[in-house]
Amino acid sequence: MREAGLMGRAAVIYRRFAAIERFYRRYQNLKLDAPAPTRIDQQWVADLTYIKVGSQWRYLAVVLDVFSRRVIGWSLGANKTAELTLRALRHALRARNPRRGLIFHTDRGVEYGARLIQAELTKKGLRPSMNRPGSCTDNAHVESFFHSLKAERIHGVRFECERQLRRTLCEYINSFYNQNRLHSGLGYLSPAEYEKLAA
Repeated sequence: MREAGLMGRAAVIYRRFAAIERFYRRYQNLKLDAPAPTRIDQQWVADLTYIKVGSQWRYLAVVLDVFSRRVIGWSLGANKTAELTLRALRHALRARNPRRGLIFHTDRGVEYGARLIQAELTKKGLRPSMNRPGSCTDNAHVESFFHSLKAERIHGVRFECERQLRRTLCEYINSFYNQNRLHSGLGYLSPAEYEKLAA
């Protein structure tokens, strides 16, 4: 190029976000700068995890109230879909019927970004909030619940059928975790006791 008297010219490169990236850019982490909740139904968090049943996986979606750490909705299914997470959300809505403006925080999974979920949030007046990209600790409350569940009831147990797993989850979540399990973050009270004390 030098010998021929040519000079290189740098072009300005514009990076176009893929459609899915542009879609998720709409959802900010509202929970990050929000004050800690002072009562129930101000901030809910949701996520899903997987549990082995025989040689297959089952998926558990939960909705948890940040104020009391209570699991207020859950759903178990064979497929990791928006329908699964919607069932858990609707379970929580039936249990609580929250006021408009509640923050509903999740990770950036497609099951929560789906129009099916977003339409339900809009209909109920709930504000969607999502983790910052690459920041799984933004949803630490529900991750902590999954850790407790698996350490206390799942690890070391072989589930032969979904019915057996469902019974175990029902007993753990509804009877033990919500009613009796003590939380250091709640002054060593259970979620049910903490809500009763704050009422």
